[in-house]
Amino acid sequence: MWRKVRRRVLTPGMSETRLDTRGFHEKTPEARRLLETAGEMFLTGYAYAAEAKTVQDAEERLEELPVRFRGFGYEGAGMAFAMRDGLPFGGRLTAQFLASRGDEHVYMVYVGIGWAMARLPRMRWSKASAAATDPLLRWLVLDGYGFHQAYFHTRRYVEDQYVEPDFPWPGGVAGDRAGRVIDQGIGRAMWFVAGTDPDLCATMIEKFAPERQSDLYSGAGLAATYAGGVEPDELSVLWERAGTHRSYVAQAAAFAAEARVRAGLLVPHTEMAAQFFCGMSARDAADVTTRLRPNPVLDGAVPAFEVWRDRIADEFAGLGRG
Repeated sequence: MWRKVRRRVLTPGMSETRLDTRGFHEKTPEARRLLETAGEMFLTGYAYAAEAKTVQDAEERLEELPVRFRGFGYEGAGMAFAMRDGLPFGGRLTAQFLASRGDEHVYMVYVGIGWAMARLPRMRWSKASAAATDPLLRWLVLDGYGFHQAYFHTRRYVEDQYVEPDFPWPGGVAGDRAGRVIDQGIGRAMWFVAGTDPDLCATMIEKFAPERQSDLYSGAGLAATYAGGVEPDELSVLWERAGTHRSYVAQAAAFAAEARVRAGLLVPHTEMAAQFFCGMSARDAADVTTRLRPNPVLDGAVPAFEVWRDRIADEFAGLGRG
């Protein structure tokens, strides 16, 4: 009974994923169904983790979700476990999740932690994010935070182009480095706000300050590759509109490919986008990300995560379509 109550209290309503509820653009009925299903699978995974007695209970149910949308379910579960960890008397559920099947979905789980941080008071962030121990991938938490803010507070973060001042996580980071990763999440959310319409998405991005556009296009490219919702001619539109930011679209497509390949969830639309943006198969693009991963991971004036992204972008500027 308590688990059911916890699920009802912690889990947002499914109506929150509807495009008309959010006021997002509807390109076609098919695109609407795709985006709403992704949102529903996120909340389904969230609900599984919110009410689960053990991490394994949630994992068994997550593995039953459709392959195309299972990653969104793991992202939602990452958020729910981080929420439970961050609440008073919380435990170490996210760490247990990442030590089990969640490890295959580590990119999505870290993004889910960022969603939880967006919903919790800042005084609870240290507990909610305690499982984000990978010194490189922990930056994906900020991507999740940015997505949440643009998805649920679209006017402020997309239309008004709000910038978080002196963002406090992770600690000890100089300048606007956290803001760059938050912008990747905002760009990813803009793919949903635009209803997978690449022209509309690009038009929104180009209203932002020029120095923010590479990261925003990177986020949009990741969403186009991971979530899909477009045909090859539409990928071409996003590519052409990206202009000088194309190498970061390719970089993000490689990230999306790695996330799906690592989780065993490679699907045709991700293969198509990787071929188009990176000029190679999804598996080869994923290999580029692992080959160029900094080792050791050392955060200096420029964080290792940013160094990693730049290396990948430079690689595709020379070898891919960048």
